[in-house]
Amino acid sequence: MACSTHDGDVGRAAALLRDARRVLIGAGAGLSAAAGLAYGGERFERNFAPFIEKYGMTDMYSAGFYPFPSEEARWGYWARHVWVNRHEPEALPLYRALRSFARERDCFVVTTNVDAQFEKAGFPADRLFAMQGDYGLLQCARGCHDRLYPNRELVASMLARTEDCLVPAELVPRCPVCGGPMAVHLRVDGRFVENAEWHAAQDRYRRFVEGMADEPTVLLELGVGWNTPGIIRLPFEAMARTFDAPLVRVNRDDARIADGGVLRGVGLEGDIAALWPRLAGSGATGGVVSSG
Repeated sequence: MACSTHDGDVGRAAALLRDARRVLIGAGAGLSAAAGLAYGGERFERNFAPFIEKYGMTDMYSAGFYPFPSEEARWGYWARHVWVNRHEPEALPLYRALRSFARERDCFVVTTNVDAQFEKAGFPADRLFAMQGDYGLLQCARGCHDRLYPNRELVASMLARTEDCLVPAELVPRCPVCGGPMAVHLRVDGRFVENAEWHAAQDRYRRFVEGMADEPTVLLELGVGWNTPGIIRLPFEAMARTFDAPLVRVNRDDARIADGGVLRGVGLEGDIAALWPRLAGSGATGGVVSSG
């Protein structure tokens, strides 16, 4: 199915969402970028000038894979990354608008985002599955145990004492169990911690999906690209086929629905922040203003 932003397609998508009483929302990095949490450009340059000068970094995404020479250097970068993407921002207007829409419906959110914007916007914890983790938590980098540790105070201390992109050695976190390095709770390998809370959220997601067999549900996919298509993008297409559920896919770069004409739905390509008021109606959004 081709994608577009023609008024007719926007109108069809808006009608699907307006009439939906039950909605499964799938959200990727493109949603947070549209909301104002861009990982490149002016925002990156403004927040990471010393790191750009020292390491030649070009954006926050690729910087996450940088081979830092020491733990002091690694946390010098990650403290700022976590702060500007997780702790510093309040709930952004686009996420608040989504909450206004969801409040009037039976909604569940599955997201690969780790910035807690859904949580900050007021989405109930029992209707949210952030399957890739949370920047606001630390875990043992080796995954030796499943406890997670809030990091706001530690990160604030790191920022206050960072010099030449390095944190003091005494602030580098060590695992209280094995003594090894700690890491942000972000899925990067097989040592990502899936604790009891994570599995409970996964189970609630599974039950919501199973409910699609009995209750008409609209699939709303926002900003999901091709970095990890097997988590939301492809499963949403599979659910649309299995349950004959309409799929509304909104994406800046690629909103195609490759279905051979089987799936019901609309693919809309463009800025999610600009499209959302047209999809949800001004009364449901209170207006959306992208924030940097």
